[in-house]
Amino acid sequence: MTEGEDPYTIAWDAEDECILYIDQTLLPERYEQMRCVTVDDLARAIRRLEIRGAPALGIAGAMGVALAAVRSRETDLQRFSGEVGRAGDLLRGTRPTAVNLAWGIDRVLRKMALAASVAEAKAVAVAEANAVAEEDELTCRRLGGFGEELFPERCTVLTHCNAGALACRCWGTALGTIRSAVEAGKNVRVIACETRPLNQGSRLTCWELARDGVDVTLIPDSSAAYLMRKGMIDLVVVGADRITKDAVFNKIGTYMHAVAARHHGIPFYVAAPVSTFDLSRRETDITVEERDRSELTSCGDKKLAPDNVNVLNYAFDATPLDLVDAIVTEIGVLRPPYMESFRLVGRDREVRP
Repeated sequence: MTEGEDPYTIAWDAEDECILYIDQTLLPERYEQMRCVTVDDLARAIRRLEIRGAPALGIAGAMGVALAAVRSRETDLQRFSGEVGRAGDLLRGTRPTAVNLAWGIDRVLRKMALAASVAEAKAVAVAEANAVAEEDELTCRRLGGFGEELFPERCTVLTHCNAGALACRCWGTALGTIRSAVEAGKNVRVIACETRPLNQGSRLTCWELARDGVDVTLIPDSSAAYLMRKGMIDLVVVGADRITKDAVFNKIGTYMHAVAARHHGIPFYVAAPVSTFDLSRRETDITVEERDRSELTSCGDKKLAPDNVNVLNYAFDATPLDLVDAIVTEIGVLRPPYMESFRLVGRDREVRP
């Protein structure tokens, strides 16, 4: 989605005091903007992946707190704060693996805690939520500029899942680096994995890139390593839902691409904003979400597996940092040794709101 042509993936409607978002479960068949007027509606939309993607979830968390604030009828500041805090807890529990959701919620709650009245807290919540969204756009643009420098003048890049405009306010992270490279005049072809089990690569990434006129080819997830062996992939760029001190959490299937890329001597890059870093934790501290069995056992009305078969359907996996050649952020490209590079992330967070 190019800037100016369509609504943002997620935005605040100041007139009606509600959240507007593109329902990603309807794509590519239908492109529809939805209206969210309650926190319960927002929680449902997040659980159903109508809103998804780490940065977009950060915005959703921030705007969810603002929505709870402006819709509250409480006049006592303490009771008001308790009500909004419970709304934040509800939203926080919808997606435990992606760190940006809690980050957006906590950022707005911290600002609101400084308010001296309910009216001031409501105004602060809306202003801070909009600031989160606006900063995300600038972040993706800066990140894309740094990532573009990693692309040869002519190349084919593999990407997995969707880390594009639909996963952010606009532009994207992994797809933001691709868009920036194309904008810089580079000849970039994209190989997009279908990304089982929810097909966010075929439904969303292919839809975005085809709309932008970027050369994109769809493949089954299981053929990526074979294409690497045939010399058809020059680099891999993926997004991230959480980066701990030892691993990158991203859509299930990312780890196998990293292993295959290392075996074939192909650069493996992660593109993610600083808000996605969770450097106080390690891989073993993180809960990895599991999806419903029906996503694998059926397709519409067609049964794909027997009713009595066991299903293990992880939504994410963890890629050890020693398989990652660089992490592209809005503050620059981080390279191994990562513990040294991560000090830059810590310093950047110290000066942020």
